[in-house]
Amino acid sequence: MSTAVRYHLGRSLLGLALLAGSVTLAHAGAQREEPLANAVRTALSAAIAQSVPPVPVFVDDRRKESYERWKRGAGERLKKRKPDDLVREEFLRTVWYEATRAGLDPTLVLGLVEVESGFRKYAISVAGARGYMQVMPFWSRTIGDGDAARLFHMQSNLRFGCVILRHYLDIEKGDLFLALGRYNGSRGRPEYPNAVLGARKRWENAVAEGTPRVVASITSASPGTR
Repeated sequence: MSTAVRYHLGRSLLGLALLAGSVTLAHAGAQREEPLANAVRTALSAAIAQSVPPVPVFVDDRRKESYERWKRGAGERLKKRKPDDLVREEFLRTVWYEATRAGLDPTLVLGLVEVESGFRKYAISVAGARGYMQVMPFWSRTIGDGDAARLFHMQSNLRFGCVILRHYLDIEKGDLFLALGRYNGSRGRPEYPNAVLGARKRWENAVAEGTPRVVASITSASPGTR
C-alpha cells in the first residue's frame, strides 16, 4: 500500500472515529415510507416550509402564566439531560411552540422525544432515523427540500416530528395508540405506545398536577394537516 493511500485511508478512519464520537445511536423504530395523496403532500410540505422562529404569542395573561409553569416544571426535570440554562430554555420553548402549532400536547412530545432519542440531538437509529424525534430521511425528500442534514437542526427536527405525528393522528382518526405505533413503525404493538404514554405521564407529573392545558395563538398558521 502506497504512502498516499495509507494517508488518505488514515484520514478517512479518523473522520469516522470523530463522527462516531459526536453521533449516538438510538434504538427506536422508524416511520415507514407510504404513498401520499398530492393534497396531503402539499399540506405537509406547507406545514414544514414555514421557517418562523419559535416565539409563542398568548391570548391572555392566564395562558402565558400556564405556559411559564409548564416550562419551569419541565425544565427542572430536564436539567440532568440539558444542564445549560439557555439550551434548555430554547429547547422547551421550541417543543411547546411546534407541538401547539401541530395541535399536540407538549408533554406528549416530551415523552416521545425521551423514548425516541433520550433528548440526544444527534441520535441516529439503526434504521437511519435522525435527531430528537427520530425522523426518517425519506421525509425530507417527500415533504421537505431534500436536505436530510436539516433533521439534526433542532427546530426543523421538532417541526418534522410534530407534523408527522399530527398526520398519523389524522390517518388514525385521533387514535393516539395507533398513531404512536405508526410513528414508530410498530403499529398495533403495545410496547412503544405504552412507553411514550408512560413517559408523558411522568412529564405531566413534573409540570405540576392540575395545570390547565395551554391554549394559545401563535405567530404562524396551523399546519394544513388537521
